[in-house]
Amino acid sequence: MTDAALVWLRRDLRADDNAALHHALARARRVYCVFVFDTTILDRLQDRADRRVEFILGSLVELDRHLDQRSRANGGAGSGLIVRHGDPVDRIPALALELGVGEVHCNRDYEPDAIRRDHEVGERLGSAGIALHTHKDLVIFENDEVLTRAGTPFTVFTPYRRAWLERFAPAVAAEWAIDGLTGALARKPEHETLPRLADIGFEASDLASLPITPGSRAGQALLAEFEGRMARYHEARDFPARKGVSYLSVHLRFGTVSIRALVRAAITHPGDGARTWLGELIWREFYQQLLWHHPQVVDRAFKPAYDAVRWEDDAGGFAAWCEGRTGYPLVDAAMRQLNATGYMHNRLRMVAASFLTKDLGIDWRLGEGYFARRLNDYDLAANNGGWQWAASTGCDAQPWFRIFNPVTQSKKFDADGRFIRRYVPELAAVPAKFVHAPWTMDETRQAACGCIIGKDYPAPIVDHAEARARTLERFEVVRAGAA
Repeated sequence: MTDAALVWLRRDLRADDNAALHHALARARRVYCVFVFDTTILDRLQDRADRRVEFILGSLVELDRHLDQRSRANGGAGSGLIVRHGDPVDRIPALALELGVGEVHCNRDYEPDAIRRDHEVGERLGSAGIALHTHKDLVIFENDEVLTRAGTPFTVFTPYRRAWLERFAPAVAAEWAIDGLTGALARKPEHETLPRLADIGFEASDLASLPITPGSRAGQALLAEFEGRMARYHEARDFPARKGVSYLSVHLRFGTVSIRALVRAAITHPGDGARTWLGELIWREFYQQLLWHHPQVVDRAFKPAYDAVRWEDDAGGFAAWCEGRTGYPLVDAAMRQLNATGYMHNRLRMVAASFLTKDLGIDWRLGEGYFARRLNDYDLAANNGGWQWAASTGCDAQPWFRIFNPVTQSKKFDADGRFIRRYVPELAAVPAKFVHAPWTMDETRQAACGCIIGKDYPAPIVDHAEARARTLERFEVVRAGAA
């Protein structure tokens, strides 16, 4: 047993059910906890009022208080969270030396940049005689733990899900308890205080006005609320105007709830709703292992032949898509929801991505980058996987000629136009019969609704049928070239 250890928190902003914290407390007499506001990430953010940074800071404030209360409840002198600002490659080894710890513990991250960062930190620590221990916490199964019978990575979701479920047992989702272990939470140095947003170069966002509360308690409350309606998840999840999804994605992204807690909730509830939701959690793991096995997907097509797709150079079309003025109401409502709140319903993510890549013929990487800047719950593996799925450049059993019709999707999943009208108020008075394709109204009806197409609301910037034909041709050319 070592005298002191340091837990480096990243995507796991909670004390409960935290693998790194559990193992540190099992191996060291005193355990410190640190979070580093990583300038190699923050310096790339365009918006100084980024909701994600504010969410992180709010979660750290709660965690700092929780650690202190946990220490005192166990007879300690109090604890708390150490927070640094800078490059973790420098900050973590320096802090480890300052505190005199023998080990640093963290939970593994599977993004290419994170893997490189952790390797560099490990090298720096090792040269100082300090061990870096990494632990599985972000997923139930990682890397090579779920493979095909031939020992190769899965590239299609359905067989991966089947293999995941065959391998799963409740024990692998057991909680990493932190009470009753040998070690104790150490008191942070007296001079340590949590930073304000201004101290790290940011300012307040509109987070407080949104239904998003940082911290582990809020995540646990959301999970408890969702469990009361999980049975209907499979029926309600595709309808953006209904309260059908869990809204836990931002908490899962920053680890204010653990994946094990969510899986435990799914397996303890019977019925199709819970099974469907578990399937969505498995999708997340599928994309994580895919990114780990194929890091080139960050900026290249998973299917190399589709790097040859000739995308349209259409700055005007891309701007219209970003701003929610394509003339297709469901697409525009989705983009305006994203811009206003940092959230987009999962069904709409597919519709919006399909429209950009298949109707406008614009490179999926531009859309993926826009989502990365805007989504509160942005996760590289899931975002990249979803975009390549929509663009038909990714690992999908469906052929490239799957093209969502934005009007059909609108009629099916927002039949009365309730979601559309919420985010596209220009269409507030348009009858449900026309709200999905308002350009089909005659001039008299447009005037009666107070919505003149081309004036009050844009005409469609592309004809879907014509765009579909162009997309088929675009992919046929690549397919022929690869033959």
